[in-house]
Amino acid sequence: MHRHILSWIFPASLPVCLMMVSLPAPAQQNIQPINNVTAVSDLNVQPPIAMPTARNQGREAAPGAVSPFSRAANHLPRPANNGVRYPADLEYQGGPTVESAESHAVFMNPTSQCAPNTCWGDPIGFLRDLSRTQFIDITNQYVNSNAPERYPDGANYYFPGYTPSAGAGKPFTNLDMAIAAYSVAASTGGFGTGHIYHLFLVPGQDVCFDKTFSVCYSPDNMKTWSFCAYHAAAADSAGNVVLYTVEPYQGVAGCSVRPGTPNGQLVDSTNNVLSHETFETITDPLGSAWWNSLDNGVYGEEIGDECSFLFFTSTDVYFDPSVVRLNHKLYAAQPEYNNAVHACTTAPAD
Repeated sequence: MHRHILSWIFPASLPVCLMMVSLPAPAQQNIQPINNVTAVSDLNVQPPIAMPTARNQGREAAPGAVSPFSRAANHLPRPANNGVRYPADLEYQGGPTVESAESHAVFMNPTSQCAPNTCWGDPIGFLRDLSRTQFIDITNQYVNSNAPERYPDGANYYFPGYTPSAGAGKPFTNLDMAIAAYSVAASTGGFGTGHIYHLFLVPGQDVCFDKTFSVCYSPDNMKTWSFCAYHAAAADSAGNVVLYTVEPYQGVAGCSVRPGTPNGQLVDSTNNVLSHETFETITDPLGSAWWNSLDNGVYGEEIGDECSFLFFTSTDVYFDPSVVRLNHKLYAAQPEYNNAVHACTTAPAD
């Protein structure tokens, strides 16, 4: 994870363009278009909290990239099966959590060759199945609720022709992503912590924290490539809040899960990172709730960071998820840290 401590306020005059594109949603999914960028007088954007690439987790980060946290993945052996794994308990920092929320998939700039949802595997199906299983109930202890079905899948959207503020063909910035999530919320009445927007980027689309383009998802530029995904939040001057995650295309070396997972590397790599960011948004939406503050080798890590384990081969390093059954379907998704049993698990009482 990459934790910042500063907040930024951005003015209304933001050069984000929207081009109208006619793109039918897949018949099997109700995926609605968002055709307007919403003007906002000022937007207070929380700095992103990122999931480093497997390669950055497997070695000390390059200077100027992610902070070189000593990660649990570096010094814990991989068990011979999908059993529990033991880093260190999370600590409560006093901030808010998300007791209940709908999850919404938002597909950025899909095309006929990269259709909403299917181009990324089936994240809508994963969010639906995740919401109907005990896996998500690991969060009960952190949000102080045992209510069932607190995180249902909601309506899903696509953004046609959303142009990066730096210009066509350039990376998005986190501000671009905040404006996109804010625009969906404004168009649908979905402000507040009762909604989480998951923004999916097409293959080849980079995203960086800011216009220095120095900390990025950028498989085409190894010097700046630091993370696979992140979560963040933004609010306008009226207090309208939007929570969002950003999932670039995960079918690239450095963000992929190990070979041999139930649904193939693209699908399960997407599921793995989506699970990671969903759990972290629920338990630490503003970077001020549940994370590890002890000087114990996992300082600053959230519920997903502590359990982001790695699988090394002679040529590369992959994420090493567990195989978990969600709503009668097998997926590969990393475990999440469970204070109740002091381990990384895929159910409350593993």
